[in-house]
Amino acid sequence: MPALLTDDWFATVEQLTAEAGDLNLPPALESLGVNLVVDNTDGSKTELALNGGKIQKGLSEAAKTTLAIDADTLRKVFLEFDMAAAMQAFMSGKIKVQGDMSQLMALQTVKPSVEQKTLFKKILEQTTA
Repeated sequence: MPALLTDDWFATVEQLTAEAGDLNLPPALESLGVNLVVDNTDGSKTELALNGGKIQKGLSEAAKTTLAIDADTLRKVFLEFDMAAAMQAFMSGKIKVQGDMSQLMALQTVKPSVEQKTLFKKILEQTTA
């Protein structure tokens, strides 16, 4: 199993996403584009995007919001869908927002589809710390 945010992990995510097919997303998630700049434990940064409910390596030019976040918080919020952790991380400064804050408000109210939850569960199962 590849470690979170490694090249092998992104390849696994791409493969699992292709296999998942249509994620049957609600419109608010389907149109959502958020860039994520992740602070890794070794001091490096990894750039990725959540584009139309899918994780992609690198930043998206279409995204109107960028989050600075650490890898542990990324895992809890975006792979485990832990919204309590998201709120706590935001309030404590572990998530910093640049750009359109309304994009994040959509994440609070919209529930992921069963297909997206299944995909992210498979990604999580294929991820080591």
